[in-house]
Amino acid sequence: MELDTLTAFTPGASLLGGILIGLSAVMVMGLFGRISGISGITNVVLTGIRPHQKRTSDWGWRVAFILGLILAPLVYGAVSGTAVVQTVPTSLVGMALAGIIVGLGTAIGSGCTSGHGVCGLARLSPRSLVAVLTFMASAGVTVFVLRHVV
Repeated sequence: MELDTLTAFTPGASLLGGILIGLSAVMVMGLFGRISGISGITNVVLTGIRPHQKRTSDWGWRVAFILGLILAPLVYGAVSGTAVVQTVPTSLVGMALAGIIVGLGTAIGSGCTSGHGVCGLARLSPRSLVAVLTFMASAGVTVFVLRHVV
């Protein structure tokens, strides 16, 4: 796949995606009184499936949320007849390393892009503003290095 295809300007799809992300964040806050940060949701679900760990009372909606993240592209592909294309490198080692780095970042930063970027900024959290500025700067440096240095 060509690099230009991966970074094509798609304002309609981007706007729709942003609306859906915002709507899900508002629904999670309104229905459950929780922040819809994916790392926090995932952590509670993973803790609940460990042996000898008690599940929290809100475990069910968290599982449904993660299943929605997994099933949404599959349903979209089935309904639209258009295959959902993976746009990240397929190097298993690279993806595993990236996952470890992101996991460490979310642990150190007490949250992820969805928790800080969508929910934290909406609540005018200074800590979330610093987190967003930090991971956006890191993303910019990473893109520059991967596209122009490596």
